[in-house]
Amino acid sequence: MKNLILASTSTVHGKAYLEYILPELSLFFKGIKEILFIPYARPSGLSYEDYTEKVKSSFSKININVKGIHEFKNPIDAVNNAKAIFTGGGNTFLLVKTLYEYKLITAIKNVVENGVLYFGTSAGSNIAGLTIQTTNDMPIVYPPSFNTLGLINFNLNPHYLDPDVNSTHMGETRETRINEFHTLNSLPVIGLREGSWLFVNDTKIVLKGTLPARLFLPNKPAIEVQPDTDLSFLI
Repeated sequence: MKNLILASTSTVHGKAYLEYILPELSLFFKGIKEILFIPYARPSGLSYEDYTEKVKSSFSKININVKGIHEFKNPIDAVNNAKAIFTGGGNTFLLVKTLYEYKLITAIKNVVENGVLYFGTSAGSNIAGLTIQTTNDMPIVYPPSFNTLGLINFNLNPHYLDPDVNSTHMGETRETRINEFHTLNSLPVIGLREGSWLFVNDTKIVLKGTLPARLFLPNKPAIEVQPDTDLSFLI
């Protein structure tokens, strides 16, 4: 059975890396001793080693070891032998390009659909959708395809921001961009605000966290979705 946590962000204001979601991860990864970490998104150009050390430090607080995929000679074997996978945030285009280079898209999809636990933040959540066409990231590299894992039947927009009513700019918003996506595409999109995440399995999708999310459907007004709402109709 498929089990995923797809979070908008790794860090919320005033808290350390992953601190806000560690209690949830402790339950989600119960019985897991080691997680395979995929650092390919490399936020701010962090080395794989430094990024992995950052993740190790956080997971050590819930007594889980972390090993970076770059530490393995064969990354496909690393995925196939993993009990749990965490894909961190950074640049989604760089992440997807690297996953395609190592032929990992199919490998990750297969193991997660067969029970390997998956946790993603930001870019790592983006790739769980059908495509990365609703990411906020700049295309700093050119991946072979925008198609990704397809572990959910819709797209995400992590770090979703509401318009600033005090701004003098009043220009393009995230809602504007997603509506533009829907002029040419029919996939549902969920805008995840910071500190929110989706819990997903084969039969259920539930919004978790403290903030509502926004559900965008083609040719319909956006819907405000409250925490603990069952979104299983999107499966």
